[in-house]
Amino acid sequence: MNTVTRAHLAEMIYSQVGLSRNESSDLLEAVLERISGALEAGESVKISGFGTFSVRQKGRRVGRNPKTGEEVPILPRRVLVFRPSHVLKSRANGQVPSQGDDE
Repeated sequence: MNTVTRAHLAEMIYSQVGLSRNESSDLLEAVLERISGALEAGESVKISGFGTFSVRQKGRRVGRNPKTGEEVPILPRRVLVFRPSHVLKSRANGQVPSQGDDE
């Protein structure tokens, strides 16, 4: 299975949009920085037809060390959550999304 990288995305922008390679890379970095900044600020990022990124607060809880069975406190933390749109789910399953599916 191949992995899509920043370099691959920048190259796709270059070939499909017609910007220079440097401009394509700068555009990609600006978009990713904007998304990261919004998530750091606790905002959700919704990309129509793709999905929603959001940050969720997880509370303190007790976990267990699987080797020893010893209880270990897990501190509160923020976690990144991605919820794919119905369109993306359909495409990932090889289906054509129905009209009006935009989430």
